Amino acid sequence: MTITIRLAVRDWDYFTPLALGDIKPKHFTLMIDRVGALPQNLANSPHYDAGEVSFSRYARNRAGNDESLLALPHFLMRGFRQRCILTTENSPLDALSQLAGKRIGVTGWHHSGSVWTRALLRREGIETKDVHWYAGRLADTHPIMDRLGNFGRPGNIDAAPGEQSLIALLKNGELDAICTPFMPDGYFSETSGLRQLLRDFRQAELDYFQAVGYIPGIHVLGMKPEIAQAHPWLPQALSEVIDQSYALWMQKRIKYTDTTPWLLDDLRRTARDLPANWNENGFEVNKVMIADFAQELYEQKITENCLTPEALFPYSCR
Repeated sequence: MTITIRLAVRDWDYFTPLALGDIKPKHFTLMIDRVGALPQNLANSPHYDAGEVSFSRYARNRAGNDESLLALPHFLMRGFRQRCILTTENSPLDALSQLAGKRIGVTGWHHSGSVWTRALLRREGIETKDVHWYAGRLADTHPIMDRLGNFGRPGNIDAAPGEQSLIALLKNGELDAICTPFMPDGYFSETSGLRQLLRDFRQAELDYFQAVGYIPGIHVLGMKPEIAQAHPWLPQALSEVIDQSYALWMQKRIKYTDTTPWLLDDLRRTARDLPANWNENGFEVNKVMIADFAQELYEQKITENCLTPEALFPYSCR
């Protein structure tokens, strides 16, 4: 009997070869569902067997002895966070060190990207207590929802006042900067009034990579543990076929570089500035990054204990 895995992932371009059948898994069938938002609880989902999972949410569950989901050190989403800190065009701020004592908005306090962003500030000696944080929706079109969980601290970590969007608060001067995983609609318009806080964020990101040796992991590949128990070979097989799709997509990108006028230059600079394995998945190659993230979760009081990489990914380090 053929095994079918129903996979929920964001609409990442590197899934194209898998989605179109250019890459096909062996010994199992893969059904890909491209989702706009990640499943709230993949472990209990009746629709999916595996999928893209917040690294932070998974780690918090593991810290609470919740083993209802198995995750692999396969990072479906990585990203530098220097580029994700925005301010207004006329703001005098242009360095992370200037954010001490400022008012900063975040779209979710315990989200993976927010944890990594605060890690950048901690590298500058700016602790959570040194900033007044506001959690809220990025834009007026985004839903009103709880973005603090139980992490609020009045006067230090608060909900955005009046459910106003972070962009509105920034533009009217009630915030000094905002942190967002994705650029808001219209950001690249000449009239957006917004810019990255770090004017040369690429160089800042390259300096960061040279210091730590990795690009932060944001989302991991999760799977229901009963599937792995029934088919121990399947988690690694799923990871490998996604890697194959990524490799084929990157090969095609070298030829089809007219998506944007300077994509070719970006590919050239990436190959020049980063090692070839910058996006490699697996336990050992990502162990330092995993440990650093676990340490940040603990230091930022997201988890009550500091997990080891082995505790986070027991299946992959046997």
